[in-house]
Amino acid sequence: MEKAAHVETILVVDDEPNIVTSLTQALAREGYRTIGAANAEEALSLLAEDRVNLALLDVWMPKMDGLALLSKINAEHPNVAVVMMSGHGSIDTAVKATRMGAYDFLEKPLSLDRLLITLTNALGAQRLARENEHLRRRAGDEPVFLGASAGAKKLLAQIKKAAVTHSRVLIQGESGTGKELIARLLHKGSPRAGGPFIPVNCAAIPEELIESELFGHEKGAFTGATATRAGRFEEAHRGTLFLDEVGDMAQKTQAKLLRALQEGEVQRVGGGKTTKVDVRVVAATNRDLAAMSKAGAFRDDLLFRLNVFPVHAPSLRERREDIPLIAADTLARFCRDNNRRPMRISAGAMNVLASHDYPGNVRELKNVVERMAILCDGEEVTEENARESLPSAEAPTRSLPRMAGEGWAPAPAPPAPRPPGRGGGGGRRPPPPPGGRGRPGGTCGPGRIVRAGSD
Repeated sequence: MEKAAHVETILVVDDEPNIVTSLTQALAREGYRTIGAANAEEALSLLAEDRVNLALLDVWMPKMDGLALLSKINAEHPNVAVVMMSGHGSIDTAVKATRMGAYDFLEKPLSLDRLLITLTNALGAQRLARENEHLRRRAGDEPVFLGASAGAKKLLAQIKKAAVTHSRVLIQGESGTGKELIARLLHKGSPRAGGPFIPVNCAAIPEELIESELFGHEKGAFTGATATRAGRFEEAHRGTLFLDEVGDMAQKTQAKLLRALQEGEVQRVGGGKTTKVDVRVVAATNRDLAAMSKAGAFRDDLLFRLNVFPVHAPSLRERREDIPLIAADTLARFCRDNNRRPMRISAGAMNVLASHDYPGNVRELKNVVERMAILCDGEEVTEENARESLPSAEAPTRSLPRMAGEGWAPAPAPPAPRPPGRGGGGGRRPPPPPGGRGRPGGTCGPGRIVRAGSD
């Protein structure tokens, strides 16, 4: 089976065979992978079948000229950079080509030195455009983990140790605990931080499409495959691929994923060659993969490959001390994003938040805080707002743990019932009123957030 190294590919298109031959050979000596075409039709066929980074086009060709081909490439292959060349070019032609999207226009006979400089700059601009696209996708989503509890500190310490390596990481935890955030922190702290972070939700992609999503496909590989497409592994080259809900992956895809991890190469659906990829894989799941492996539902050899460094994402029940931090930060973000005046959470409202077990974890807590903010008419979220946002909330049966690094604590929990016959009564004392003691005003505001990283 043919193997293709992950190097940049240049397509040379000219109706003069000697020019195609001389240019492809010269560029190959410079370390590029090169392919040649004698006309526009052949070039479009190669573009549909192969992964091309840059096309070097002659302007004057029979049937379809270079400018028409440039227009086609822009429409069908927008990620391919284009450089035009001509021995009969004019200023008008050069201007038209650059306005149509060509990176540059070179006159024949070509100077090899100038050609190499132009190609280097064009490919550099192409890489920069890809990186900018990744940054735009992540804009406003800089990973920060909020937490000062023992569980949060332990998790942050694990992330710090694992991030600087190239080892695979398996994140396990309930839904809503911030597994993708942990993966982003691992990427951010790694030597690959300048590369792409590509998330894939394995549970959200139909079984018949997940293989194409991960490994790409060739044109005509299946119904609807109208063009060649790189997969997520190729997109994540020199970066991090995050496989969320990996426990939902079909057995057939598990086998192909195992091969990709073992060999460091992928094969597109419908393709005959493999492509080397340099990817760090971070996987996550809310399922018990060890139990699934014993039951035959998940390949044990794949589990061994993924579970090099296991990380447990603690539930919110395991780190209740972080509820004030997360709630206050969520409220501050809500006010900023919705052009609202700064708001604060009363001690009574915070007690209500603390009384809930949050089966949806941090995600659920954030939803509840936003709901409270919408219901609040003033600048302080009240206990009533909190109860409306948590319809099942009853009078708090537990007090909110003291927030790490804070001098504030809410009202204490009611004492245990007295034995019958002592002190008359024998029942529970009524719970103390909200906001009974604490710092002035009995409120917890966003100005008191202690950042230890995000959620």
